[in-house]
Amino acid sequence: MKQSIFIFLLTLVLLPAWAQDEAGNTPLSSPRLAVKTNLLYDATTTFNLGLEVRLKNRYTLDIPVNYNPFTYSGNKKLKHILVQPELRYWFCEPFFSHFIGVHALYANYNVGAIKLPLNLYPGLETGRYRGDIFGMGISYGYQWMLSPRWNIEATIGLGYAYTDYDRYECKTCGKLLESGSRHYFGPTKAGISLIYIIK
Repeated sequence: MKQSIFIFLLTLVLLPAWAQDEAGNTPLSSPRLAVKTNLLYDATTTFNLGLEVRLKNRYTLDIPVNYNPFTYSGNKKLKHILVQPELRYWFCEPFFSHFIGVHALYANYNVGAIKLPLNLYPGLETGRYRGDIFGMGISYGYQWMLSPRWNIEATIGLGYAYTDYDRYECKTCGKLLESGSRHYFGPTKAGISLIYIIK
């Protein structure tokens, strides 16, 4: 069931690009492929790498993957793997100026002994949550050229996410207190990314 939901969300993101005709394609001289890292995730010691490829017209497909395997002092953890593909439409040309996007997201997480914004998980400071998140949203962003090969990007997104979780009584051990699910509406994406244009 979880895989079916994720495939459905991914299809909704990618379908508009597949349906485009050939009219108005961007010149082949404009950037076609880039790699990136989100500096906000870097600040949380989360490994992340994104690949963005130009499609037809003014569309690109951005595929970032984030991974955090660490347990910090005091047994704090923000362990997760997150995939968040996004189809982008550029108002000027790919990899420059304003864009809007539609993204899907999937994450598997194991977090404890930390405080998250918006009180997403009550009791997380003294307990632990483990589960999966599925969602989708819309985003807006802007990309600045720093040099012929380097860009910087700012983006923010809003949307919906569904999570199922298990909550445990303490950070490292203890019995299962509850299993549940919740729906969430709000920020689903934020980034300040450093980008290298490959070609």
